[in-house]
Amino acid sequence: MVADVRGVVRPVESVMGLFPSPPRLLALGEPTHGEDVLLDLRNDLFERLVEQEGYRTIAIESDCLAGLVVDDYVTGGAGTLDEVMERGFSHGFGASPANRELVRRMRAHNEDRPAAERLRFAGFDGPLEISGAASPRPALTALHTYLAARVDAGLLACTGETLDRLLGADERWTDPAAMMDPSHSVGRSEEAVRLRLLADDLVALLDAQTPDLIATSSREEWERARLYGRTATGLLLYHSWMADTSPGRMTRLIGLRDAMMAANLLALAERGPVLVHAHNRHLQRERSTMRLGALNLEWWSAGALVSARLGEEYAFLATALGTLRHRGVGTPPPETVEGLLYGLSEERSVVGARDLVSALGDTRLTPRVSPYFGYFPLDPAHLADNDGIVFVRDLGPTATTSSSAPDTP
Repeated sequence: MVADVRGVVRPVESVMGLFPSPPRLLALGEPTHGEDVLLDLRNDLFERLVEQEGYRTIAIESDCLAGLVVDDYVTGGAGTLDEVMERGFSHGFGASPANRELVRRMRAHNEDRPAAERLRFAGFDGPLEISGAASPRPALTALHTYLAARVDAGLLACTGETLDRLLGADERWTDPAAMMDPSHSVGRSEEAVRLRLLADDLVALLDAQTPDLIATSSREEWERARLYGRTATGLLLYHSWMADTSPGRMTRLIGLRDAMMAANLLALAERGPVLVHAHNRHLQRERSTMRLGALNLEWWSAGALVSARLGEEYAFLATALGTLRHRGVGTPPPETVEGLLYGLSEERSVVGARDLVSALGDTRLTPRVSPYFGYFPLDPAHLADNDGIVFVRDLGPTATTSSSAPDTP
């Protein structure tokens, strides 16, 4: 017998009623990439959070360094919207009309507002793609340049010329063959090992000189330098594991990516509150899993890592879908989470996860099986690990469906 859960379903506009107070990091997940309908929902939620709850920052699953281009633009920087969409996003997300609309709205909102009231944009992913990782050059040289202009030269472990020589050609770092063949990676070369030591030293110097650096530059510039440091050390560690030949190589790589995400989110939480948007698998509290070829990968997501640190100041809303017919995903079986919610008439709704578990009582739901590998249904065994579920009943093909977004988290 299927449980009656109508009493716990709310309009999606009432989502903040799930929380006693606005979370410092409110994470909204999506079960698949490339569907602008879900991004439109995200945009509408962010607008309500800005108007009603005092949120000022949105962070999305995109390159953290490229995201600085977007942030500069929306806070009043030069350039055009076309240029920002081309340079400010990774993973093909710049082609999304919904992302373009988000940037346009943020820029319009910030016009003639003081800095303290402006909306901010952040990418919180590392400079990583499924095919490999970026060169550490941009982050490492930016960190060195910031420090070299503000501290005594005798405190620096190296010169910019030394960094440039050790880094060599960027093509050495970005060879796509290195993702599947460790022998193509330079991550454990003599130069890379030296760069890791130098990067650690530069980050330590940044920390040690914090009071003077903030006084002689600004907190904003210092925070960017911290981002450069996190990115440089994270990329060098990632490249090191790309060169590894042990069975744990891919597990470490995917875990390192989420660890970089978590570090960026924790830094953003210092300015909070923040709306975070990414794949469910990067934001959930339970251990994340994914099949990649013959490998079954398990790792702790960015959300799990952040939740362990922030506790109740981190909240996670998982998005679930009824149908995704243009991807071959039809009506869900009634004994699944999605099927249970699909039986209701609401096109969009939100459910408190713990309220849903209580309403289910002894009813046991089964996991949904997706015929489309790019869509990840919810696991009914972990409903209580979410704070809420945002449900979209039917998601059909639209003119804004992106075909260039990645099919993996």
